Amino acid sequence: MSPAAPVWDPRQYLRHSGHRARAFIDLLAHVPELPAGRPRIADLGCGPGNVTRLLADRWPGAHITGLDNSPEMLAEAAPLAGPTQGGGHLDFRPADATTWAPTEPYDLIFSNATLQWVPGHVTRFPDWVAGLTPGGVLAFQVPGNFDAPSHRLMRELAHSARWKDRLGDTLRHDDAVLTPAAYLHRLADLGCEADAWETTYLHLLHGEDPVLDWVKGTGLRPVLTALGDDAEPFLAEYRAALREAYPATGHGTVYPFRRVFVVARKR
Repeated sequence: MSPAAPVWDPRQYLRHSGHRARAFIDLLAHVPELPAGRPRIADLGCGPGNVTRLLADRWPGAHITGLDNSPEMLAEAAPLAGPTQGGGHLDFRPADATTWAPTEPYDLIFSNATLQWVPGHVTRFPDWVAGLTPGGVLAFQVPGNFDAPSHRLMRELAHSARWKDRLGDTLRHDDAVLTPAAYLHRLADLGCEADAWETTYLHLLHGEDPVLDWVKGTGLRPVLTALGDDAEPFLAEYRAALREAYPATGHGTVYPFRRVFVVARKR
């Protein structure tokens, strides 16, 4: 039986919104000018919409649609919908990245920290590139830290004797994303001019058990969904392992986080 889709908590996710937004902003800065003066844009995996609004700052006249498969995230984003100050429009719709395909031409398909949740997401690239206007852009960012202690320890604990019967098939594997070079070649084969790179951020986190607090908003969601009210024993074991892997200092807790970026323009 396939694990249940994770239930998202927008408030938990937004607790580290400043750090999480950095990759979105860096990806956005590398997107070239778009072919249309009032472009059509999709934000695939928009989450609570807090950074989707930054697309309207870059392209004030754009019609931007945020797409997500989480009812909780879309409910959080809903109040942001409507006309934008530059004469554009922002709206939000339910969509699943595993099956979504453009039903109209887009000048930009943007996706931030979503595709790692989509098994075989590279197989979706042909449909997405086909849905771009000539000169349109596919830009995405995915975490590349599946071998980091935060994720490795989570998987090891989930596969331990105590938890494997309930969590054995719950978590993403360390091959959830490709290398930058692999993405570049896949998109070049589709006729795109592609650029790919990676960055490791050193997030300085504060508070008690801040790395645990971070992953509660993202990577740990499948575990929390699967265990429900029984999650605390797992969290106690995981918390102790994280404290050892990410020791607190007088300045805070350093959380290295590698991310992979890709910007591909359709010829």
